[in-house]
Amino acid sequence: MQLSIQDVTKLFNLPEKTIHRWIQNGEIPVHRVCEQYRFNRAELMEWALQKGLHVSPHSFPAQENQSGVEAGLADSLEQGGIFYQVDGTDKESVLRSVLHHMNLPDEIDRNFLLEMILVREELASTAVGDGVAIPHVRSPIVLHVNRPLIALFFLKNPIDFGALDGIPVNILFSLITPTTRIHLQLLSRLAFALRDAEFKYLLKREGHPEEILEAARQVDSDVSRRASSTGKKIG
Repeated sequence: MQLSIQDVTKLFNLPEKTIHRWIQNGEIPVHRVCEQYRFNRAELMEWALQKGLHVSPHSFPAQENQSGVEAGLADSLEQGGIFYQVDGTDKESVLRSVLHHMNLPDEIDRNFLLEMILVREELASTAVGDGVAIPHVRSPIVLHVNRPLIALFFLKNPIDFGALDGIPVNILFSLITPTTRIHLQLLSRLAFALRDAEFKYLLKREGHPEEILEAARQVDSDVSRRASSTGKKIG
């Protein structure tokens, strides 16, 4: 879905003049459609993560997955798995190891997917700062999976991903979802988690899987509680 300038002001809770300044300075991903500015949701969320901008966790409506279960951070991490000491000495070898570990459908050509991810990295780094990256293809990875998954990888060697803050990456997240909307929902929730002190602390010290999952459950609970207080169903 394409967003208008008014939608973006609500998304970031910023005045419209700020969005116009970003557009004029080429600081925000935007498209001209019929002489109007339009923003792609996925591009905007990735840009916000890289810039460290606050995005409300209820920016994207919640949606149930194909099994009728709402997609949460903890459930998706449990589905995708947490991996330690992942091998690799450069971006390509690390991403190859990541794809080797991921629970992908049998029909997926991992080598082709790797090429697509590397093409995306050439366009712009997927590092979001503070040693974290979320590698992906140009569009969200939407596959025929029964449940969305988020795989978390702790790297054996810090890797230069060309992050804006210059910090080498040692933590990778990879998202696989059945729909673009669920991808955006989980990306929004992950952005919220990366601003949570306990969750970030456990990432920094490569905590035990159950510790990380428990922190993710707390994030899900916090998001739901905030939704209840505002009377909104959130992502």
